[in-house]
Amino acid sequence: MNGKFLIPLIALFTLTFSVQAQVKWSTVEEASSAQIGEKLYFIDFYTDWCGYCKKMDRETFSDPLVAKIMNRYYMPAKFNAESKKAVSWRGKKYQPGSGRSNVHQFATALLGQRMGFPTFTLLKADGTLLQTIPGYYPPKDFVIILWYFASGDYQKYPFEHYSKIFDKDIRPQMEKQLKS
Repeated sequence: MNGKFLIPLIALFTLTFSVQAQVKWSTVEEASSAQIGEKLYFIDFYTDWCGYCKKMDRETFSDPLVAKIMNRYYMPAKFNAESKKAVSWRGKKYQPGSGRSNVHQFATALLGQRMGFPTFTLLKADGTLLQTIPGYYPPKDFVIILWYFASGDYQKYPFEHYSKIFDKDIRPQMEKQLKS
């Protein structure tokens, strides 16, 4: 193949792959007003100063499998836990933090006193909290967490057991379902 065609072809492939491997983030207010059907809400609570938050964006949320699961089974939203703007979530208004605390009321309402970042909340379509997940996770581990809730397997297995059987018993079913 001629070299002058190969470089643009590689660039196009890289661009196409990177576009497909992106989580389609919304704001909390967009997510709150969206009709999500059977999807789950996924809210990424981050701060601008958080190194592991940036690492999640760079390494985990850019992973093609993570992005595919999140875009298909979740309504993903990002929220800066130190935002200076009021937000509405499911009809209730939340204000920025005041005084010594710069943590937003919305973050406090969903996270309680667990103020480490990043922290993720998973909620049912009706707004019921399923799980709060603190910390950084590499893509391989995060896929297990995402699928555990997206598939409904959280109702069948304790997570410790699930993570042990995932590669052998669960992953093949997941990959088959994701191809359809």
